[in-house]
Amino acid sequence: MEFLDGQGLIKAIHYAAAYLETNKEEVNRLNVFPVPDGDTGTNMSLTIHSAAKNASSADGQSVEVVAKAISSGALMGARGNSGVILSQLLRGFYEGCKNRKTLSVSQLAGCMKSSADMAYKAVIKPTEGTILTVARAMGNFATANFGKYQEVDIFLEKMVEEGEKALDKTPDMLPVLKEAGVVDAGGKGLIYIYKGFLAALKGEVLAEKEMNSGDKTPKMISKSAEGADIRFLYCTEAMIQGDGDKAPMLRTKLLPMGDSMVVVGDEDIIKVHIHTNEPGKVLSQCLTYGELLDIKIENMKLQHENTLVHEESYKKQRPEKRSKYAFVAVAAGEGIEQIFRDIGVESIIKGGQTMNPSTQDFLDEIALINAEVIYLLPNNKNIILAANQAKEVSTEHIEVIPTKTIPQGISAVLAFCEEASVEENMDGFIEVINRVKTGQITFSVRGTTINKKMIKKGNIIGINDRKGITAISNSAEKAAIELLAGMVDEESELIYIYYGQDTSQKEAQKLHKKLEKIYEDQDVILQYGGQPLYYYILSVE
Repeated sequence: MEFLDGQGLIKAIHYAAAYLETNKEEVNRLNVFPVPDGDTGTNMSLTIHSAAKNASSADGQSVEVVAKAISSGALMGARGNSGVILSQLLRGFYEGCKNRKTLSVSQLAGCMKSSADMAYKAVIKPTEGTILTVARAMGNFATANFGKYQEVDIFLEKMVEEGEKALDKTPDMLPVLKEAGVVDAGGKGLIYIYKGFLAALKGEVLAEKEMNSGDKTPKMISKSAEGADIRFLYCTEAMIQGDGDKAPMLRTKLLPMGDSMVVVGDEDIIKVHIHTNEPGKVLSQCLTYGELLDIKIENMKLQHENTLVHEESYKKQRPEKRSKYAFVAVAAGEGIEQIFRDIGVESIIKGGQTMNPSTQDFLDEIALINAEVIYLLPNNKNIILAANQAKEVSTEHIEVIPTKTIPQGISAVLAFCEEASVEENMDGFIEVINRVKTGQITFSVRGTTINKKMIKKGNIIGINDRKGITAISNSAEKAAIELLAGMVDEESELIYIYYGQDTSQKEAQKLHKKLEKIYEDQDVILQYGGQPLYYYILSVE
């Protein structure tokens, strides 16, 4: 194959999604920490599925059009750090496809180089021994050797081989990988993506179950969808060929027509989602902004058993009155969610360690808020990039508070001063975040060695957010006591214990009493968190 065309690229991205979906659990198991929420494979798979789904709706006549659809789909569907970096790799690939109907070997080389360069620019402090290293190795090989090849499939095969060599070297670049005995998970996921890409170029036939693996996005069945009255009957979606900068104007026009509205623009495309009783009027309004490329209307009352949505999407409408500010927090666990609501958080995005929200999830929630400034609380280091990407795409005034843990998020909200400026509040948030120490108690899903500590499968482990795994035990209580011993110092005043869904109130109260005796000079506060997988989340301030 001398040239790759648009239809070939559509097939390739679908094969890539299928390959990664089939192997995502292997990628998940490469997580350095042996915790039960290794999710690199899942996040990358959800991101590439979003890209493939969007590519299917593109006019496949040119690689430029298809690559743009792939990039947009990945941007909106990006989850976790690995998903966001993957979306930037695909964005860079699109940059190399601009003004091209097909790709030759030399042009594909340019795309691969552009892909790696874009991803490196997106990461503030690029780390070698990661997915970035694998992408750059493939890009460098491509630009140095494209003159030796005529066929794009043979050329890509050699690039994949070069990527695998780089992947095998990642443990030599990152000591934590070598100690854990694994290669980089993101790099492994990228190799599977390009192996799928290569299979498509070579004309291989995938098993039907692989091609139909579909978008496995974790979702929740809304109580509204289980039979409650539905105020707006039709879920209406449209994709408009038009000026993406006019999305806010269209959003204003559609606002009185329904709820659960999302209107976002991306260069010359506007995407619309709304629940309405007047789909005809919605589409007529959309037509004034450009040509309709794709339309979907579903009767939610007839199809409520199959409608999977976030629970609050049905209940909540964008308020007419504009407030000065609003907070959006990512949280998992009914207790944690209630704590955020009690301290004034406007919206909760269900997610965290066990399921990283996508850029689109943030945009969906932002669309339901009417505020001069919207503060996002990722509450997880693996979600900050997706929040930042939502900030870039949204037309609202968004500020991302870089909270990496639930306790940091709670303390940041409590530190908010309504009379202060945005800049003053952001400075205050950072100061508070740096003061909060967080610990987590969970269990090991495999045996490994970290920081010269032997960990067996099933061990209870304590993770210090500043020092890594510092406690290994056979009980959650002992691990919590050991973990806190390395967190509390003379300046500490408050110790918070948030117990999870797998910890009984009796067990939590027993730990609370022991800690009150150990730390007589500090206030020890017990609260129900209800978080999954983590027996306790501990906070020291």
